[in-house]
Amino acid sequence: MGSRKCGGCLSCLLIPLALWSIIVNILLYLPNGQVSYAASNKLTNYVWYFEGICFSGVMMLIVAAVLLVLDNDSNYKCCQSENCGKKYMAMLSVLFSALGTAFSGYCLVISALALLQGPYCRTLRGWEYAFEDTAGRFLTDSSLWTQCLEPARVVEWNVILFSVLIALSGLQVIVCLVRVAMQLSKILCGTYSVIIQPGII
Repeated sequence: MGSRKCGGCLSCLLIPLALWSIIVNILLYLPNGQVSYAASNKLTNYVWYFEGICFSGVMMLIVAAVLLVLDNDSNYKCCQSENCGKKYMAMLSVLFSALGTAFSGYCLVISALALLQGPYCRTLRGWEYAFEDTAGRFLTDSSLWTQCLEPARVVEWNVILFSVLIALSGLQVIVCLVRVAMQLSKILCGTYSVIIQPGII
């Protein structure tokens, strides 16, 4: 019972993480609160991968909803025996938790690549990826950020928001992996097949 409650809490935790991922990804389209840069395709190419909106957002909401349904006690009646039903639900839970790991892992990787690449901005040479060849060294040298003239403070905007996306998707990966480990331990260690009956002395 305790493990089911813990699993349900973990599934519930995925919901706010997914909602925040959607919000953060949307903000990446609006540097300085302006839609003109997105309309003219003057944003970093990685924002068009929809990592926070689709994968770490909508897909994770679906995964969380399915996991919450699987954690419901009434689902164990689908098989002829309760132990069979519990193991079947645990296997489905492992499958969807693994899918959640893949979705959030995709967001984590894309966000990290975007952070290392740096923003697409206007410099003295025109619109370009000013820090593409720095291998992420610009992240520790804020004096280089002044190379980006437009949008204003776009480097800070990208660094903060992609870092938040990395943190959110990283937490999602951890939650999903913990769920996988919990369910696998129940299946492999035979937790569901153990029935304790009071003995008569």
